[in-house]
Amino acid sequence: MQDRITPGRTVLAALALTGALVLGSASSPAQAQAPMGQPQQLATTTLRAGMHLITAEVARTPQEHAIGLMWRKEMPTNHGMIFVFPKAGVQCFWMKNTLLPLSIAFINDQGKVVNVDEMKPQTEDSHCSAEPVRFVLEMNTGWFAKRGIKAGSLIQGGPFEAR
Repeated sequence: MQDRITPGRTVLAALALTGALVLGSASSPAQAQAPMGQPQQLATTTLRAGMHLITAEVARTPQEHAIGLMWRKEMPTNHGMIFVFPKAGVQCFWMKNTLLPLSIAFINDQGKVVNVDEMKPQTEDSHCSAEPVRFVLEMNTGWFAKRGIKAGSLIQGGPFEAR
């Protein structure tokens, strides 16, 4: 069941892989209603990448991070998911149980893209940030490249406005 790998979350991975839901009482209402094999639906925020608007679901808790975009069969063009971590670290993701090919951008506290990668569905290949980051944005495959968004580009809105 674990979709995302992040350093220091070995215990969470073990819980997720065994199907233990002891953390269920701490999950968001949207997460608590997402049965196994069903996509989660989280609250959204609006981000900007240059002139492009993004509707991003916000994954904040370890459980929301673990499920991410698993089980989705489609996602609208300018929609994605932003993962918010409590502190900066080298963030690594994989695509187990994720049906869509995705592009991933690792973003620092100032909203600057550190690196971008492409991820193939249903694989366990690691895709990691080139430096410690607190934010990771997943979009449909090729989304960043088609819009010229790469390392050094700025993402604004949502969690970046309060900084």
